[in-house]
Amino acid sequence: MKSDERRAGAALIRQSKPFSEEDPATTWRLWASTCVVWAASLAVALFSPWWPVQLLGSVVAGLTIVRMFIFFHDFKHGAVFRDSAVGARMMDVMGWYVLVPPSVWKETHDYHHRNNARMVGASIGSYPTVTTKMWRMMTPSQRRWYAFMRHPLTIFCGYFTLFMGGMITASFVRSPKENWDGPLALIAHLAMIAGVAWLLGPFAAFAGVFLPMFIATGAGSYLFYAQHNFPGIELRDRRGWTYHHAALRCSSMFDMPSWMHWFTGNIGYHHVHHLNHKIPFYRLHEAMDAIPELQNPHRTTWHPSDVWGCLRLKLWDTDSERLITWAELEEKQAGGQHAAAAK
Repeated sequence: MKSDERRAGAALIRQSKPFSEEDPATTWRLWASTCVVWAASLAVALFSPWWPVQLLGSVVAGLTIVRMFIFFHDFKHGAVFRDSAVGARMMDVMGWYVLVPPSVWKETHDYHHRNNARMVGASIGSYPTVTTKMWRMMTPSQRRWYAFMRHPLTIFCGYFTLFMGGMITASFVRSPKENWDGPLALIAHLAMIAGVAWLLGPFAAFAGVFLPMFIATGAGSYLFYAQHNFPGIELRDRRGWTYHHAALRCSSMFDMPSWMHWFTGNIGYHHVHHLNHKIPFYRLHEAMDAIPELQNPHRTTWHPSDVWGCLRLKLWDTDSERLITWAELEEKQAGGQHAAAAK
């Protein structure tokens, strides 16, 4: 059965290959229009004489940075700017700008794609997930760290926790020689905030640098979380794991309005991206529309009930084969204690 599934998955990947062809003209056109929106919104955030308009510019600039990050993300996958030295240099600068050292991102994100939903308990390039059995064996400090990593504030404050803390500080501490560019990116970022504050004032620095990055990193952190932690996810143990199943049943389709698909660079078509990461972001919907097997994914949205439905999931319960909440864990533990007492 597993070999049949592998063959079906390989056939599906072959079917998706025509959509992995990049159109360089489209890549450049979309990059140019994205930069125009970013520059215009940033100018509003920095120079508007009315602070409410500045904050509106900040929001638009922050969302546009998410789209710009997707170009960087796709470039590292070899999906865009494949044969452009100029594009490659711009994407390196983009990595520094969004506090993602290119070497660190390549290492951790490639690992995530190779091991999506395979390594229960691992947290390389992803949020950690443990089983209820593993939770019982963890020390109090391990439990506190695990709970912190999956806490909503940790996710939405990704600017500090996941980017400054994880992508830059932790990676540098782990491998200073390989990840020296992280601290430099952070120093440059802080210098940019200080420079804008000195030239245009503290509020301009807040609206033009800090808030857009806070919005972009928070939105990006939650998107990544919800794409792999959602009701209905079908995790398997290592023996039953296949790449094809992990892509289609352990990666969500994030439904959102077309304007939000624009800002998020179509990353909502995440199951398609995980099936074939060589597909440029602007062709993901095309692949989904053309291949029937891609048209019935698990779905989530930005609706508050869906957001909370994802955030409250904490542990993988091997008995019910689903992600459960802290409250469900307590019920499960109480039930086990009652059963043991009855014996």
